Amino acid sequence: MADPIRFYSVSDEFGCFSNFSPHPIWLKKKTWPTSEHYFQAQKFAGTPDEEEVRKARSPMIAARMGRDRKRPLRKDWESVKDAIMRAAVVAKFAQHADIRAILLETGDAGIVEHTENDDYWGDGGDGSGKNRLGQILMSAREELRRSPPG
Repeated sequence: MADPIRFYSVSDEFGCFSNFSPHPIWLKKKTWPTSEHYFQAQKFAGTPDEEEVRKARSPMIAARMGRDRKRPLRKDWESVKDAIMRAAVVAKFAQHADIRAILLETGDAGIVEHTENDDYWGDGGDGSGKNRLGQILMSAREELRRSPPG
């Protein structure tokens, strides 16, 4: 079995796997500058905060806005966050042929968001995390393999 592919920073070899990568996505009849903008904004779907986060000048600012608990988090967030992340990731790789090719070229290798900063979306830095983003990327890879581009 191939060594797992680890990513975190946009500047890494597989930086396009990061939600901060500069690949706009089209979802909910709008263009979102990055998948991070979309994901964070959905914490406030249907409120003015959603659009404010969409317009954030960078994914880091969008992330900070999304984590700001002065903004009221939607009540169902914990039950919908994985599906929202998956929608953003699938849209990103379906809508950008260059990075879809990079994802598909990873074959059957495991994909791991390697960071001490996150033990839900990432591996917690020591492999103890859930690596949900890596799992979603691998699941999206399978879906994109089965569906023709376009």
